[in-house]
Amino acid sequence: MVAFWQNALGYVPRRPAEGGWVVLRDPDGKGPNLSFQARQTRAARRSWIHLDLYTERQDEEVNRLLQLGARRYPWRYRPGSDFVVLEDPDGNLFCVVQLPVNSE
Repeated sequence: MVAFWQNALGYVPRRPAEGGWVVLRDPDGKGPNLSFQARQTRAARRSWIHLDLYTERQDEEVNRLLQLGARRYPWRYRPGSDFVVLEDPDGNLFCVVQLPVNSE
């Protein structure tokens, strides 16, 4: 799962994994750090933590994330929804949200 998020976000490890933990950081120092703890089994239920990834090219970003190992989640979308729900390789849900396109 760590490799998925590292590739999805372009983040790098803050330091080598230690004691079952690894922290990924934004190499530009603009985004938040993400901490991951190793575990032997999948979580029994969905996490209360949820990431939204914003993009101007939603279809391209969804396809890129699917190639990295994400899966589509069977969400019931309302008409005009601007997001796509995916699962990371560990089953954690996250969304890819379409940013408004500037029409200047």
